[in-house]
Amino acid sequence: MVDKNFDLHDKVDKYLLYIIGKPQSGWVSINPSPLTRGDFLYKLSHAKAPLKVVTYIPGETKELLFVQIALAFDLSYEKLMQEYALATPYVEGFLVPDTYYIPVGINEKHLVHFLLANAKKYHKDVFEKIFGEFNEAKWQKFLIIASIIQKEAANAEEMPLISSVIYNRLKKDMKLQMDGTLNYGQYSHTKITPQRIREDTSPYNTYMYKGLPPNPVCSVSKEAIFAAIFPKQTNYLYFVKNKNNGTHTFSQTYEAHLENIKN
Repeated sequence: MVDKNFDLHDKVDKYLLYIIGKPQSGWVSINPSPLTRGDFLYKLSHAKAPLKVVTYIPGETKELLFVQIALAFDLSYEKLMQEYALATPYVEGFLVPDTYYIPVGINEKHLVHFLLANAKKYHKDVFEKIFGEFNEAKWQKFLIIASIIQKEAANAEEMPLISSVIYNRLKKDMKLQMDGTLNYGQYSHTKITPQRIREDTSPYNTYMYKGLPPNPVCSVSKEAIFAAIFPKQTNYLYFVKNKNNGTHTFSQTYEAHLENIKN
């Protein structure tokens, strides 16, 4: 990787680069064979590493992202996870869902730091636009709520309604009892069954424990973040998926919720 503050002490090099062009920022592809000074400077100014495209969608976990990256770039999944754990305290939900153009030949450490640097800037920019200054603890809570919304909502329109149910239940000291909180880590696509609800004793089981999970359960879209920050004002405490179109029907009482389950 070429340092953005690349410094040339030789006047000839500076003159050649003035003619050839500025050094490229980022990864450049240079063959291992010997190069002349002019060829080397030309490479710094023009060479670009071949890129591969990786898309990280909202609702996925970093485990599945790193599996995808490991296969695409012939890297070690275990080392990607290790480098991530060494580089950040955020267990999940910090990496930004997006389409990334990643240079071939990058190693696990540089790739993880590339993803984290992008995420840090993104989250700071979004939070500051809304609140004026970045508060890490406050932001982490919003990411946890946004990740549950991301897992539960059928579409973006439902997200503020799902958010309202979460806040209403927390306010009443009710258990959230939401399947999506159990789709954490390697369980991202695991069907939630009554057996799983009984046997998962982790703090992500909101059927077993009150309050929010300790960390986000997945990557989150900007729509989910906004819904977590700006929930719709309702009295809803329950929702159930409609059998016909996959959206949800919301209700204020348990009796109405039972009726909705029947329909």
